[in-house]
Amino acid sequence: MTSTAAPPVPAPSRPAPAARRPRRKWRGWLFVAPFMLVFALTFIAPVVYAFVLSLYRDQAFFGGTVFVGADNYLQVFGDPKFWDAFRRVLVFLAVQVPIMLALALVAALAIDSARLHGAGFFRIVIFLPYAVPAVVAALMWGFIYGDHFGLAADLNHLFGTSVKPLSENWLLTSIGNIVTWEFVGYNMLIFYSALKVIPKELFEAAAIDGAGTFRTIRSVKLPAIRGAIVVATIFSIIGSFQLFNEPNIMRNLVPNMIVTNYTPNMYAYNLSFNGQQYNYSAAVAIVMGVITAVIAYVVQLRGSRKEM
Repeated sequence: MTSTAAPPVPAPSRPAPAARRPRRKWRGWLFVAPFMLVFALTFIAPVVYAFVLSLYRDQAFFGGTVFVGADNYLQVFGDPKFWDAFRRVLVFLAVQVPIMLALALVAALAIDSARLHGAGFFRIVIFLPYAVPAVVAALMWGFIYGDHFGLAADLNHLFGTSVKPLSENWLLTSIGNIVTWEFVGYNMLIFYSALKVIPKELFEAAAIDGAGTFRTIRSVKLPAIRGAIVVATIFSIIGSFQLFNEPNIMRNLVPNMIVTNYTPNMYAYNLSFNGQQYNYSAAVAIVMGVITAVIAYVVQLRGSRKEM
């Protein structure tokens, strides 16, 4: 009689060890910590302090400050001087920014083409005004615009005209010309840098398809630098809403034309340093900052959707 051996009983399997979570590496934060510290001290802290100031109001007769909540903001929304300044920079933005960006784009396309002789020279010449400080540029153009002295007076005397760049009808246009002269080169450099990284294969494919110069610009170059155009537009919008140096410097030449609320930044500045209304000035600055951020975000969102 033969006996059959019982099959071996398998040993109970051990549960698989739980997957360890990757340890978070904080080493990268050590490299960005100096920047974050400076950023917090120079940007976040002043914004927070300005917001806290905007919630209070200085009591002139009773002394001290009292918490008023959103009263300062309600006053800003009903302040005709603020909205007059805001409409002025809005008109400035709607006219000056498209002209400036169009000139910068044409300059970048011309320099990027192989048909312009001395492209490096023109690139430096167009960019050079950006290196001039805004205060110096405003003073220089202010003396050029003078109708009793400078270039404008000489041209009026030569041709028998009476063009006054610092008159009420031409003042905003004259300031726009200064800003355009300063920042065309800056935006040109943004567009030119974007043009230089377009893959050469796209130009070869366009040439094979028989596309000419203008068709290549419209169908290849402009779509490829749409992101750069959006960035330059956002920077220009922010700069327009922050308009301060040029009208503030030229105010000494035409004090009757450029009032204290000529731009929102000038209004906030004069409220704070000349009127000693720090709390209301902070509210004006916060409102203007929020409006600028919202408009810049909308432009960025629309640009991103078109690019996608």
